[in-house]
Amino acid sequence: MVSFASRKARQHAVMSEEFERELMREVLRTELLRVRTLIITGCVMILFLTSTFLIDPALVNRVWRGTEGLVREYILLGSFILFEAWVHGQIRRNLKLDRDLPVIRRYVGAFIETSLPTIILILQIRSMGAGPALGFVLPLVYFIFVILSTLRLDFWLSTFTGFVAGAQLLAVALYYNSVNDAGEPLIYFHVVRSTVILVCGVLAGSVGAQLRRQFAASIAAATARDRVTNLFGQHVSPQVVERLMTAGTSAGGDVRRVAVMFVDFRGFTAGAQTRTPQEVVDRLDGAFAVLVDILDREGGIVNKFLGDGFLALFGAPLEASDAAHRAVAAGREMLTAMDHINAETSWPLRIGIGIHFGEVVAGNIGSPRRKEYTVIGDTVNFASRLEALNKEFGSQLLISASVRDALGADGDDAVPLGEVEVRGYEQKVAVFQLG
Repeated sequence: MVSFASRKARQHAVMSEEFERELMREVLRTELLRVRTLIITGCVMILFLTSTFLIDPALVNRVWRGTEGLVREYILLGSFILFEAWVHGQIRRNLKLDRDLPVIRRYVGAFIETSLPTIILILQIRSMGAGPALGFVLPLVYFIFVILSTLRLDFWLSTFTGFVAGAQLLAVALYYNSVNDAGEPLIYFHVVRSTVILVCGVLAGSVGAQLRRQFAASIAAATARDRVTNLFGQHVSPQVVERLMTAGTSAGGDVRRVAVMFVDFRGFTAGAQTRTPQEVVDRLDGAFAVLVDILDREGGIVNKFLGDGFLALFGAPLEASDAAHRAVAAGREMLTAMDHINAETSWPLRIGIGIHFGEVVAGNIGSPRRKEYTVIGDTVNFASRLEALNKEFGSQLLISASVRDALGADGDDAVPLGEVEVRGYEQKVAVFQLG
């Protein structure tokens, strides 16, 4: 029990670490999107200032008191773009190294970014006056940074961005003592506006947190799906994957009654000698695709491919009360499908199938670093021997007595081949042939 519990704990720790790493990568990718958007925004602002200067130089003189003020804004925006380009490079570097950004760096970056509108606002106040500058468009620029902070997927970072924006705007307004036409201070106006910015930061943080939770849920589902795929291979139908994710999988071994099917291509090696490797692969892949599709429809899985054959399971990892029926139905369909394929190709293939029904130990077996879901027991060995007997009888589908019994009336067409000697077994066993 101790070793099983520790194994489960290690398994959970590995999955948790993988989940956190993938979530970190997703957050860094959204950070890259945010930074790229800020760089584009900076470039658009430079383009806007240039267009304004070319179209209406008089407006530049009124707002910035000549080109000197405009040049200062060019320098600020250029420095901001360079800073964001550096941040972009740092994020990409950390993403490549699979390493997260330090938390303090995120907050420092948020403070520096959000301070840009404040610096430009101070410059405009000095050139335009406090009233016109604070009533101009620039205070709205804070909302760009607050909205884009959503892409940080961090509630507190977005809230911090809203707080910095609101606090700096309020501090500048109070320092320069903005008043209305009657000479009365506009403190309440500025407090309300800064509060709105702060509230927007909180809302942006809430949206970012919700997006983060959705990302986490998606990554958790993908991680679980990858775990199922790693354990059972890529040859499990989507329907089986969904059922496995819902039912869960056991880390230990379970004793189950399973229908085990071995499939092998007859004469494949001889035919491959006269064909190119690519022709061999194409022929084998085409046949496997058809046979695996049949397994999917009947609820079976390919446990492993064995060169020019494979081992398939019915009743594991998901239990099936009619495992033997499903296995035999799949075997019959495979023979029919191969007849259709052979009628349309210059390289006909003949398959041999052996099906046995009995108890096995099913579970995840292997080293701590690499495990594979498989079945172990005499049932597996006997199914393999049964398939090999097709060579001796010139048959294609052989079943054991346990399969015949499980079929009941559905197996009335099974032809008894009598008591047969099977390699590795002392006593003769009953074997049946199906067409």
